[in-house]
This record gives sequence, structure tokens and C-alpha cells, in this order.
Amino acid sequence: MNFENYIAEQFDDIRILRYQVPAFEGLTLKEKLFIYYLSQAALAGRDILWDQNNKYNLRIRRVLEKILRDYRGDRECEEFKAFVLYAKKVFFANGIHHHYSMDKFIPVFSKEYFRSLLAAVGREKEFEGLERILFDRDYMAKRVVLDGAKDLVKASANNYYSGVTQQEVEDFYKLPSGGEGQPISRGLNSTLVKKDGKLVEEVWKIGGKYSNEITNIVKALEKAQKFALTEQQREVIRLLIEYYKNGDLAVFDAYSIAWLQEQESPVDFINGFIEVYGDPLAYKASWESVVEIVDAAACERTNKLAENALWFEKNAPIEDRFKKTQVSGITARVMQVAMLGGDCHPATPIGINLPNAEWIRERYGSKSVTLDNITYAYHRASQGSGVTAEFAYSEAEKRKAELYGYEGGNLHTDLHECLGHGSGKMMPGVTTEALKNYYSTLEEARADLFALYYIADPKLLELGIINGPEVAECEYDTYIRNALLTQLTRIKPGDSLEEAHMRNRQLIASWVYEQGKEANVIEKIREQGKTYFVIRDYEALRMLFGKLLAEVQRIKSEGDYPAARDLIETYGVKVEEELHREVLERYRKLNVPPYAGFINPVYTLVKAGGEITDVRIHYPDNFLEQMLKYGEEE
Repeated sequence: MNFENYIAEQFDDIRILRYQVPAFEGLTLKEKLFIYYLSQAALAGRDILWDQNNKYNLRIRRVLEKILRDYRGDRECEEFKAFVLYAKKVFFANGIHHHYSMDKFIPVFSKEYFRSLLAAVGREKEFEGLERILFDRDYMAKRVVLDGAKDLVKASANNYYSGVTQQEVEDFYKLPSGGEGQPISRGLNSTLVKKDGKLVEEVWKIGGKYSNEITNIVKALEKAQKFALTEQQREVIRLLIEYYKNGDLAVFDAYSIAWLQEQESPVDFINGFIEVYGDPLAYKASWESVVEIVDAAACERTNKLAENALWFEKNAPIEDRFKKTQVSGITARVMQVAMLGGDCHPATPIGINLPNAEWIRERYGSKSVTLDNITYAYHRASQGSGVTAEFAYSEAEKRKAELYGYEGGNLHTDLHECLGHGSGKMMPGVTTEALKNYYSTLEEARADLFALYYIADPKLLELGIINGPEVAECEYDTYIRNALLTQLTRIKPGDSLEEAHMRNRQLIASWVYEQGKEANVIEKIREQGKTYFVIRDYEALRMLFGKLLAEVQRIKSEGDYPAARDLIETYGVKVEEELHREVLERYRKLNVPPYAGFINPVYTLVKAGGEITDVRIHYPDNFLEQMLKYGEEE
């Protein structure tokens, strides 16, 4: 396949990209088979995520699939095209709410047209039950609500809770759990419901909620286990299967530690209920999976960071009482994604750091990855887009972006995931639950600040990771430009920021801009009706990043909820309306969607004489066909 064009298509605010897996062809048959079955496990949990996002999602998806496959009417009319666009948006978001803004999609086609489509495929009886869900803008309007003035549980349209209030949830999970210093991640893998006036957890396990999907995941994992590449990896899969069977979070912690300690295999994977961004209270985890191959040549820079993790910890600009005195178990790798599933597909992270349990990080360390073929696909797809040319102020800034943007972005991700998330410690008796709905934003800000502070440190020159200060300057330019300008294309006029990463970036950039105003560290320039933010003193900006990092670490370590609330609400939520309108207009002229996601490769077994002789990789290029194919296979 010709991979010169990484862009498969674009629609609405989304680009569909393709990623290549060049490392796959050089693997042994055993390694390829391991990836094949891990990929089957990565796809088997898709329905779990759809249901977690909203209780009506699966019902709606199956109706959309039925119409797309069986409708025999006019497929060229404008309303059917509007229907296809709506379906693509729903498939991309794994449900009826936007994957980033969390706002519900409202169809452009009419109710009457939708009724006619249902009738044409024998599903007209579905209309009455779906009409309000699809067309009422105010009903289940937002999947995740972070507005502290509201009951976050009742206001959010996700499916993690049923019939309960925010206060009831918080009271329920105040109950002590786990041994001393080993708090179990309470509620991570269950739906909390009220039955006969009592709160009950419906645990996600075989024999419990999502039993069919988890059974299929386990079947694929059992096949993969036969091809595990180390004994430790075989043990990792055994523990994961045990956890899926009994739902015991103590087993999940044991699995997480075993996974962390497996560092030899050239193939790794993530599979389970992991991230809590979809729950405004950060208890419940969405299901996700990533299968990945070690990029040995690219791991040199991350290995150097991991080997020097204690130096970075000791020299961090935070109070000594919040620093770890020993750093062990820090692993950092550059990987090529082989398969994405659940909450990592179609939209995917570019870096991952796990486990999330704070006590495991502090006692055993963490494992971080930079997904290099994903960042490369983004980089190739962005070339010639015109975004940097439009929002960067000077030719020198644009030139730096061209020369160092890809390198700086990857290094920021390495520092964010490997050192940022893995740094610092909590005070005795404090847990991350103290920060409630502000935890995710604060933690992402902490990791970003760690990366921003250290990307300009002479230590990186000493280690040979970078060759000069231009990489850090470029990343500073990019970060401020994105945080204060280009990321605003991701929200509608009049909206505030809700998503944790967007809040985190604006919080940091707005804070350092305000703090550095008197010294003109960052200058706001208006020329010919356009706004630019230009860094005038990179070293002073670095010191401001360090100052803010110290405060953010203090807030996390002490569980200071009022300070977290005040910092985020002051700097990370509100958007200047006039500037927002300007950015939207400038971006609109570029015709570049602000979001992107990926089509997965397809793996096929090759047989000869009844024996498997190879695994072939194929790169499809039609997003809708892949979504319909996944629906057929479930």
C-alpha cells in the first residue's frame, strides 16, 4: 500500500488517518501470532465502552448499522448523506456524544426522514423510543459534566451510575478499603445502582455485567497466552484472566504490578478498565486496549530518561517533602501500535503511563510508552495544513516548528508520561479521591509542567537527548500557541472548557501569561485583526513553569480541593469570547478538522496444509466499512 497519504477521509470536525506498523514484518511467527490474538482481545470489548458511554448507545448503533446495510432507497439525496454523516460521528465517538466536547450530536436530518428510514428496514417501532434520545437537545445533553455547581452524577449522561446522586456516590466510596498503604481502586470496575433503596455495585466480570463481552476477551487472551514471549508475560495474562473472572480489584492490582515488572518482551499490551476521564468523580474506568511493538532503535532517549529518573526527581522545583527519596521500576519505551481498541479507538492517546494507582507508582514504579507510529502519522498528516503558518507570529517561529516540531512533541510526551506522571508522592493518609472532579485536570497539568520545565534543562543536552535549545523553544512556542489559540477550535462559541486536557493546557498557559505580564515574558500581539502570543523570554517562562509545578504538586500531595478548584476555575475553564470567535474564523478558512482518529490494520492468518504459516497485515482505507465490519463480528 502507498502510505504517502496518511489521510483516509475527513468529515465534520474529524480527520480519519491510517497508521503503519513497519516493525510487524520483521517479527517471528510466534510474535505475530501473539499480536494476532491480543488484537482479537482488543476488539472484543468494544460494546462495553459503547454501553459505558450511554445506556442507549448500543441500541442506537444497531439501528444505524441496520439502515446503512439494508436501506434500498435513494442514497444520494441530501438527507441520507446527513444520516451517513451522523452515523460516522456516532461511530467515531463510540456513542451519541462527542468524544472530546462530550456534547450530544443532534441530527441534521428530520424526525420524519428518520422514521421513514426505520420503516424502510422494518424498524419503525423503534422510532418512539429513540425520538427524544436523538432529537431532544436538552435530554442527556452532555456525557460528562464537570460544573461543580451541578450534581455531577445526575447531570452526566454516561452509564456508570443509575438512580443515585453525587452525594450518595461519594458517601458510598468513603468506606475503608484495602490494607494500610494499599488502597483498592474502589468502584473502578462496576456500575453503582440503587435497588430496593440500597446502593449495589454491578461488577463487570464473567457472570456479572458485560459477561458476554468479557468472556470473549478472555477466550482471546487464553489463545494469546500460549504465545506469550516471556514467563512473566504469561503470568500477567493469567492474572488478567483471573481478574476478569472474579472482578476482584486486589487481583487487578496484582496484575498491574506484574505487568509493570514485565520489561523484556518485544510485544506489550494494555487491556482492561483503565482510565477514569469518563466519570466526573473519577471512580469508574472505561474499557480500553492497545497492542504495541517495541521500537528498539527509538527507545534510546526514553531509556536515558528512565535511568536518570532519580536525578530529575531530586532536582524538581517542588518541596522536598513531596519528592520520592527512591525511584525504582521506571520503564519508558517507544512503541509502534499494532491494534487499538475500546476507549483508545478511533481517537487514541499518543502516550500512556500506567498503572494509575498512586500507591503502586510510589512503591513499584510505572511503565510509560510513546506511540511513535501514531505521532508520526499525525505529523505526516499535518504537513501542509497551514495551521502553524496561520497562528505562528514570525518566520523564525514557523521555521523552528518545521525543523523541531516533531522531535519536540515526542520529547514532551516522553517527559510527560515517563517522568511527569511517575514523579512526586502523596502525603500520608491523602488519596487522589480528595480532588474529586478536578483530579484529572490537575494530574495532567502536573505531568505537562514537569515536561515543560525539564525539556529546557541542560541535563538533556548532557544526556545527548537533544542537540540544542531550539527543541525546547519550539515546544514552548507550540504549547502556548495551542493552549491559548488553536485548541479553541475544539469547542463551540460561548462554551467553556470541559475536557481535562484542554483545561490543563489553558490553565498552564493562562497562568504563566498573567504571572509574566509585568516582565513581558509572553507578549500578546494584535496585527491586522489577528491575535498572536509571542514568547519573549524563554528562560523566565521556564521558571514560571517550575513555580506553577511546585504549587500543583503541593495541591495534589496534600489533597487540597479548594486550591485545585480555585486554580482550575480561574485559569482553565472560561474562554475569552471575542478571541474564540476570531480563532474559529481563522481556522475555518484552513479547512482542517481539529480532531483525528485512526483506521486499524487487519491481521489475517495464512495457512498451508492445515498449519498456520504466517500472519498477514492489511491496511484498509474505509472508516465506515471498518465500523460496519466490527458490528458484524460482535
